[in-house]
Amino acid sequence: MGYPKERKEAILKKMLPPNNRTIKELSKTEGISEATLYNWRKAARAEGRLMPEGDSTPNGWTAADKFAAVVESAALNEAELSAWCREKGLYPQQIKQWRKACEQANDWDRSQTRQLKESRKADEKRIKQLQSELKRKEKALAEAAALLVLRKKARAIWGEAEDE
Repeated sequence: MGYPKERKEAILKKMLPPNNRTIKELSKTEGISEATLYNWRKAARAEGRLMPEGDSTPNGWTAADKFAAVVESAALNEAELSAWCREKGLYPQQIKQWRKACEQANDWDRSQTRQLKESRKADEKRIKQLQSELKRKEKALAEAAALLVLRKKARAIWGEAEDE
């Protein structure tokens, strides 16, 4: 037996903004199992529809929901975007921020490569500094060892007793 398509659509609309009813709430009020409601939402998302998790604020939306909202609103002009946002319970500024985040995410490889290059340069510079410092200390140690050897030889030649 299944549920009529109209009822399914009406319940899915209740999951959308501005209602943002949770699946648990809908299950209690509509008398439909939570598993069925989850499956309906999953199927709607698979069709490419915007189906937020049920958090009343867009900040609680998943990345996939935000991406879907960006894609759905991409072709709209300012007036259409404002009307669409009112219908979904969003602000145009949120869509712009999400779009910018999506663009930056797609440029991740380039920015990651740049960061790795900068990090490698800094590491190479630090390695050069440490190698230079190590050479200086090795020279100082060699000089100190040479002075000790010369001191022992001088004492041996002059016949002085060693204090050590």
